Amino acid sequence: MGVNFGDLIKRKSCSLKDLSNRIIAIDAYNALHQFLSIIRQRDGTPLMDAKGRITSHLSGLLYRTANLVEAGIKPVYVFDGVPHPLKSKTLASRKERKDAAEQEWKEALERGDIETARKKAQQTSRITDEIIEQSKELLSALGIPYVQAPSEGEAQASYMAKKGDVYAVASQDIDSLLFGAPLLVRNLTITGRRKLPNKQVYIKIEPEIMKLEEILRSLGIVRKQLIDMAILIGTDFNDGIEGIGPKRSYELIKRAGNVENALILIGKEGAIDQKTIDTIRNIFLNPQVTDDYTLKWRLPDTENVIHMLCDEYQFSRSRVESALEKFNRMEELLKQKRLF
Repeated sequence: MGVNFGDLIKRKSCSLKDLSNRIIAIDAYNALHQFLSIIRQRDGTPLMDAKGRITSHLSGLLYRTANLVEAGIKPVYVFDGVPHPLKSKTLASRKERKDAAEQEWKEALERGDIETARKKAQQTSRITDEIIEQSKELLSALGIPYVQAPSEGEAQASYMAKKGDVYAVASQDIDSLLFGAPLLVRNLTITGRRKLPNKQVYIKIEPEIMKLEEILRSLGIVRKQLIDMAILIGTDFNDGIEGIGPKRSYELIKRAGNVENALILIGKEGAIDQKTIDTIRNIFLNPQVTDDYTLKWRLPDTENVIHMLCDEYQFSRSRVESALEKFNRMEELLKQKRLF
């Protein structure tokens, strides 16, 4: 879910065209959650094949990646590894919310409330080992590289961006900025026309780009202080302080300089123990990452893709072939030098 900084973080709208000829590291788990959440039938049931196997993630990966390549973007997907122990509470809480939403989804279906059913169903998405393996298999067949992170995918993607191996990190979560990503792109994998919840209203979602250096300069702080603001608000690794949101955390860090002094200032010294503070800072400032990856793109193995999606999971052959045509742009991209 990531940290919520509200309107404090400056963002600028952009288009897929603005990202053409760029290499973008995509937070794979984040993208898969979006596909599993959004790509559903009217009553909230995920797309499935004849055997009852969920295929929403495969559909999202194929068609969204095809659109990115057609726009001249060279994507690389970065998968999460082993989560930090401090994240266990957050993961348990998410599971509880998913379980509750699943029950509410079933109840809404029983009473014929399709709108509520779909809304609740979108909150039940789970990424299984099988989904991960299927996604990696499809990416390999499409000729799109992926990287297995040792821990947080966003940390690995941010590291690759800092090294200059990729232009930006694509994720809905702003945590990538805490990990030091120079550029963060949001909405990359959900760009397009989307329906507002509980309303018969559609909006156009466009990519947004955020520059860490500009954000820190506008706030007048350094990255460590941005991390301290996150600790006060609450991260995936701690609960934060009740009643403190983005603006209040910013005011406190500007006045006190760091989270320890901020807690003293509001009379909550020790509310977050020093070991936890130090550990969270270290997670963001010195994350576990790897250099064991190769970024190499190639043209899709058309026969393999069609066999996997059409023969195995009953996708429409004409639609898959139409999507594969968009990968023709990859031939042009492979001939170009990296542009940053």
